[in-house]
Amino acid sequence: MKYLLDTHVFIWWTENSPRLKTKFKSAISLPENKIYLSIISLWEITIKVSLRKLRLKIPVDKLPLLYDFEILPLKVEHLPLLLRLPPIHKDPFDRMLIAQAQHENLVLLTSDPKITAYHAPQLSQQA
Repeated sequence: MKYLLDTHVFIWWTENSPRLKTKFKSAISLPENKIYLSIISLWEITIKVSLRKLRLKIPVDKLPLLYDFEILPLKVEHLPLLLRLPPIHKDPFDRMLIAQAQHENLVLLTSDPKITAYHAPQLSQQA
């Protein structure tokens, strides 16, 4: 399987948070799974750290180096999907992650219940 981590899932993973459920830990840990982290998530984290809305145990610039996750760039091909998304979710970062997951055929790991309204494959902690 190929998974794209929602930003909060990546943060919970790096912080070893008890909020990250076992099924997510298993999906991320299985060596046969390919895990993607979007540059969008790193951008969102950097903004939140700079605004002091988020504090991390690890410096932002070190985060991508800690794990063997594939960094998913923002591609021009993602933009048409973003434009076609219904306005269910207002968060621009999450909307871009949904578009990326759809275009790249990735399962989005998220605990955000608003994302379940979209037609992106996802593994939710809610289920």
